[in-house]
Amino acid sequence: MVAMGGRANWNKTRYISWSFSGRRDLIWDKQSGRVRIESPEEKTIYLINVNNGQGRVRLNDREIIEEDSLRLMLQRARSIWINDSYWLIMPFKLKGSGVTLRYLGEDTLMTGGKCNVMDLTFTDAENQSNSKYRIYVDLADNLVKQWAYYRTANQDSATFIRPWDNYKRYGDILLSGDRSDGTGPKNVQVDTDLPDKVSLILDGCSISWAWNNVSTVRDDMHLRLDSNAPMIVCYAQAHSCHHP
Repeated sequence: MVAMGGRANWNKTRYISWSFSGRRDLIWDKQSGRVRIESPEEKTIYLINVNNGQGRVRLNDREIIEEDSLRLMLQRARSIWINDSYWLIMPFKLKGSGVTLRYLGEDTLMTGGKCNVMDLTFTDAENQSNSKYRIYVDLADNLVKQWAYYRTANQDSATFIRPWDNYKRYGDILLSGDRSDGTGPKNVQVDTDLPDKVSLILDGCSISWAWNNVSTVRDDMHLRLDSNAPMIVCYAQAHSCHHP
């Protein structure tokens, strides 16, 4: 964490936006827990506060008002956020609650550099307690440069091994995006504030059924904020989701 900017700078980071593998666009207000997720392939827009589970959902231009359906959709939204944010900020969560780290020794990265290796497992309800990650930390700069995923902790071979590279500075922190294998977070951006109209979308408090050409507010956010997307006006409590 120190190599990526330190805990103090991470704690004060406010807005993070990114695209996940070209499939979903996310805006996260880290201070309040508000998240906007747009999934074009699912034709769905989620507005959820991941701290309290309240949210709103639009699917195929239709307001989701049925209680059970909304609850399931908000579970889906929370699961998406857990997964997509983990692919972006995992190094900042290595010492989080419910995380167990086990040092395995030194090894060699796929790129040839020397690294320290740790196994990461989960014990909290928001993650799959039986899954495992193997984290490779470059000895030269103390940055995570590679990771492996195991569906079960006792699995012999990794489900995948991928680079965690192409670090760039965003505000006061370093993040890895636009990785060399083409997976994970893309078009990453960190902001201290957002235009009022974008903040309004995150708040979900507009009584209007239109988002009034929000796409013109900020072209460089790389987000699909459609002008004709209706605001959904119902709430439900989301249950905890497993880490995908």
